Amino acid sequence: MTASEKLCLQKTACKVRMGIIESTHAAKCGHPGGSLSATEMFTYLYFKEMNIDPKNPKWEDRDRFVLSKGHTAPGLYSTLANRGFFPVEDLLTLRKTDSYLQGHPNMNMVPGVDMSTGSLGQGISVAAGMALGLKKAGKDARVYTLLGDGEIQEGQVWEACMFAAHYKLDNLVVIVDNNGLQIDGNIADVMSPYPIVDKLLAFGFHTVAIDGHDFDAIEKALEEAKTVKGQPCAIVMSTVKGKDVSFMENNAGWHGKAPNDAEYEQAMGELKAIMAELEGK
Repeated sequence: MTASEKLCLQKTACKVRMGIIESTHAAKCGHPGGSLSATEMFTYLYFKEMNIDPKNPKWEDRDRFVLSKGHTAPGLYSTLANRGFFPVEDLLTLRKTDSYLQGHPNMNMVPGVDMSTGSLGQGISVAAGMALGLKKAGKDARVYTLLGDGEIQEGQVWEACMFAAHYKLDNLVVIVDNNGLQIDGNIADVMSPYPIVDKLLAFGFHTVAIDGHDFDAIEKALEEAKTVKGQPCAIVMSTVKGKDVSFMENNAGWHGKAPNDAEYEQAMGELKAIMAELEGK
């Protein structure tokens, strides 16, 4: 990608992060840590990779995205809002009574959400089913699904992987957000899923490992995935939980709590400083 394209994506990612902080602060609850770690992937998928139309969210030939780690809805919502699926101002209604932006994505209420998720381990199964359905329907659309590294402790994830490999779902891309932390602490201490790449390879996936905050690496991995035939693809991305908010970074305590007023001001100040630096380039 060109330098100007990358700069545009970096600015968009910063806006998405601001939306995550604003929405969780307004809600006084939510999951900012894993939303912030996946922001670059959210941004690249919705602003460069996927064939979608915000004016026609149910377009039959669109690419699909399934947020298997559904608790990181603030990240998805902020991305969808900034992409034009619904007003950015609505992010401040997160988890409010009668808001369509609830704690987990609801496909019947939120424009741009392709699958309701929340029960960990189930999203990848639905994504695999979508990919098989699209193949049987003769569609060229692709399916992307984002999993947490703690989520892959679920056995259902690996059943879905067997399914995807068995049916040669080369239109499916499974993305693992390997930020190393889950609600109870370090994933290696809770129930180690390592070595993640080797396991996905053994389950029949074409697998690559990348820096999940590097847009060039994300682009290269997704372009590579399009060249693979006869097997599903997996991208294992190393990320920082709470990325770009200093007191949230690599802190498991920010898995599922919202910033208070003082923390909100600090977080937004740090993100505004990043945006100012980007705008000065």
